[in-house]
Amino acid sequence: MYANHDLVKVFNGEKKSIEQFNEYNNTLYHCAWKAQFLSGLMQPIMNFIANLGYVIICIMGGVYASRGIITVGNIQSFIQYMRQFTQSITQLANVSNMIQSMIAACERVFEFLDEEEEVPDTNYPKPTKDIKGNVDFEHVKFGYDADKIIIKDFSAQVEQGKKIAIVGPTGAGKTTLVKLLMRYYDICSGEIKIDGIDIKDFKRDDLRSIFAMVLQDTWCFNGTIMENIHYGKLDATDEEVIKAAKAAQVDHFVRTFPEGYQTILKEDSTNISQGQKQLLTIARAFLVDPKILILDEATSSVDTKTEMQIQKAMDNLMKGRTSFVIAHRLSTVRDADLILVIQEGDIMEQGTHEELLKLGGFYEKLYNSQFEECS
Repeated sequence: MYANHDLVKVFNGEKKSIEQFNEYNNTLYHCAWKAQFLSGLMQPIMNFIANLGYVIICIMGGVYASRGIITVGNIQSFIQYMRQFTQSITQLANVSNMIQSMIAACERVFEFLDEEEEVPDTNYPKPTKDIKGNVDFEHVKFGYDADKIIIKDFSAQVEQGKKIAIVGPTGAGKTTLVKLLMRYYDICSGEIKIDGIDIKDFKRDDLRSIFAMVLQDTWCFNGTIMENIHYGKLDATDEEVIKAAKAAQVDHFVRTFPEGYQTILKEDSTNISQGQKQLLTIARAFLVDPKILILDEATSSVDTKTEMQIQKAMDNLMKGRTSFVIAHRLSTVRDADLILVIQEGDIMEQGTHEELLKLGGFYEKLYNSQFEECS
């Protein structure tokens, strides 16, 4: 609620948010009050029990001593034993709240330790220096859970330098596919190859270094524009950063700021527009100079004019690179070399924009539905 305060106000959600906060706050108050009260009672109760034990020993000891059954020394011994016994229990009771906190923390720690470990990298990794960008998916099968398979039998061949568009309804497995390509998850069966080499034969860091991703959700941190672009390649020079900015259509709007590339972006980047933030992320990708490029809904949250500007920057970025473009706006992928239409983890149709329209199948329905929504 705090992070999205503006959104809450826009939808007049203040009253509901305050009610929900009060509900959570009252629950916390009652739980904390009871916990503190019981913790505070623990020590007095244990002291009372210990002192009660002393009283009983003294009374019973006095009775038995008067009858000659035990001596005064026996009474002293019992008192000493009682002290040693109750002292340990009292100390344990005093730290009972710490013990409960420790148990709760241990549950989280052991839950993490019980997670299945990531498959280690190969001991003999292949180099990525001469990678060109040919990608092959061979009968790929994958599911986040073993009993819930998302991608059932996916096969496709992507040639170097081609622009591949991946389209389909929400939840079809489009983003999952590129996560598998970068090995954020390991496939259940099948193979994914780059230049004929199984991606499992690369080190994960080396594999991911040949990719660059431009996502729908832009991310800029509190720092200068120069530092934000620099983040794509930390050892790049300022000249390389400016060159990347020019290629990504960033330089012209940065020059309009009084401090240029030293303009400091706020924590939430409110001093630049959404389109400008997107162009900054494209500039980062230019700086990396990747072999394979992944664009995931990179223009979905901007207006048409800004989209054209971003599209121009992305076209420059995709030249000579193997590109995977995930899109809901099918108008942005009409020039793709190959369009893969995915539904429920399988390729339903594939071909160019014109070829798929002639088929009159699922792609045509998706394409025409956009104009129906607009009308």
